[in-house]
Amino acid sequence: MSFVRLIIARLVASVLTLLLVSVVVFTGVQGLPGDATARILGREAPQEARDRLRAELNLDDPLVQRYVRWAGAALKGDFGTSFASRQPVTDYLAPRLVNTLALSGLALLFYIPLSILPAIAQAPRPDRALDRSITVLTVAILSAPEFLSATLMLFAFAVIWPIFPPMVQLTAGMGWPAYLHALTLPALTLGLLLATYGVRLLRESLLEIYRSDFVRMAEFKGLSDRRILWRHVLPNALIPWMNATALNIAFMIGGVVVVEKVFAFPGFGSALVSALQLRDLPVISAGVMIAAAIFILVNLLADIGALIANPRLRSRQ
Repeated sequence: MSFVRLIIARLVASVLTLLLVSVVVFTGVQGLPGDATARILGREAPQEARDRLRAELNLDDPLVQRYVRWAGAALKGDFGTSFASRQPVTDYLAPRLVNTLALSGLALLFYIPLSILPAIAQAPRPDRALDRSITVLTVAILSAPEFLSATLMLFAFAVIWPIFPPMVQLTAGMGWPAYLHALTLPALTLGLLLATYGVRLLRESLLEIYRSDFVRMAEFKGLSDRRILWRHVLPNALIPWMNATALNIAFMIGGVVVVEKVFAFPGFGSALVSALQLRDLPVISAGVMIAAAIFILVNLLADIGALIANPRLRSRQ
């Protein structure tokens, strides 16, 4: 199968997956117990007002018809109005999503070297002092709760060494230097927490590739260790790392609530948690769909990256 046909097949599968997710999300949200009009107007609202609102929201229409209407509006970027803030969901979530994307992008810049370089240092000489030291450090970080690691980073770099602010305060008029300075500590914390998974996975992948026959053949041919690593070992070992990185990126978008709470960061994850607590159904639906779309997109990009990094995968399809 050609490279273009593989990409098209992955793209079609991604679109179908997103469509299935939209059906599940809409059905699940609509199936939550309780009356939506009571959540909007309050339980003490008169029945006439609630009936009028039900008619305005078309809540008495068949479920399929409501889904088609909701999906069509969502494709145009219209997710309705928030029950809690009384503002369009897009206007409510957009700045928080931008903040989280900026945080995730900066965290990814920390994540890549923090997950690749230690594994490269470990794999050629396993069970040596450096390998054991890095292993102990990564296991310690993995074993600690995320809020504890984030709090320690906050205490170290905002209290003991006051390099960064303890709380992220983003204003409309702040410049890029101040914006990046405010994001650096939570991004470094997030990148470090996620890099521990990447280090462990990439180390094991590198060790497995180093034991392969083609690597031994390259050694017999007299190739240098550096050439073997960068030309033969690392490209093959990066494939599972890319898949794990895709999951980590998706986690950065919707699952960084702990880091956002510790640093008081106005992000997408904390907004979604607040919507769940307030039972703000339009925000919940939009948030889950946005997170799912990003998750599917990064997995698609990971598949494309794996096909580019290892052409042999194309011949297996």
